[in-house]
Amino acid sequence: MAIRNLLITLLLLFTSVSMALGHEVGNLGHYPVVVSTWPFVEAVRAAWRAIDSGFSAVDAVVEGCSACEELRCDGTVGPGGSPDENGETTLDALVMNGATMEVGAVAAMRYVKDGIKAARLVMQHTGHTLLVGEQASAFAISMGLPGPTNLSSSESVQKWSKWKENRCQPNFWKNIVPVDSCGPYHPKDIAELGKGTCSSANLMAAVESRSSHIGLHNHDTISMAVIDKEGHIAVGTSTNGATYKIPGSCCNPEAVSNLIPYVGAVEVEDD
Repeated sequence: MAIRNLLITLLLLFTSVSMALGHEVGNLGHYPVVVSTWPFVEAVRAAWRAIDSGFSAVDAVVEGCSACEELRCDGTVGPGGSPDENGETTLDALVMNGATMEVGAVAAMRYVKDGIKAARLVMQHTGHTLLVGEQASAFAISMGLPGPTNLSSSESVQKWSKWKENRCQPNFWKNIVPVDSCGPYHPKDIAELGKGTCSSANLMAAVESRSSHIGLHNHDTISMAVIDKEGHIAVGTSTNGATYKIPGSCCNPEAVSNLIPYVGAVEVEDD
């Protein structure tokens, strides 16, 4: 509940900022616009070429994120990066059309390397918002995207092998046994869990455990916003998720938090 309230607060804050910025840009007529997280220059250039050629904001977002997927930006986008606990790379992606308020997304998608294109297909050709797992893969392939293909790379396999040699540390499990080795894992005894306290030492240990997962190449992804020549807005994100995540995990919070200000802007414009 606290996280939900925080997200709502952030959304309202960024929506207010987006209103001010949107009115300023609109008055000056500074269209088109391409904005992206991180210095993924080639992705921005790809989106700009599309928008400058008269493509829609949605198509420009897809072109930009697709470029990052192809380039495997920072190892956090597209195939070949962020192996999960089983050593497999899976993809999450989302696109939103400000002109229609439609959203399409895929999560934990296997065997298909074009995450953002699959998300657009969900938006354009289904009445759903999100497809997941192998069913998302089957849908994407049935709609013409290439696959099935192995999304792992020699680099991701090597990274996963070293992690296994390090007794699967760090990982995303908690309140389980064994603590300091690979699984299979089991819940701690309920009575033992009840003995925990909220001491500052325990809180710091939890923070340090969470921080151990964060590094330059595993904590973020690409999120992109585009305003086309007509003033229509689209936003999108693509990621291969958190490194060593538990299989089935999707939609890392960094990708969602990156989109909060963009979605706020789309909602304000409401083409």
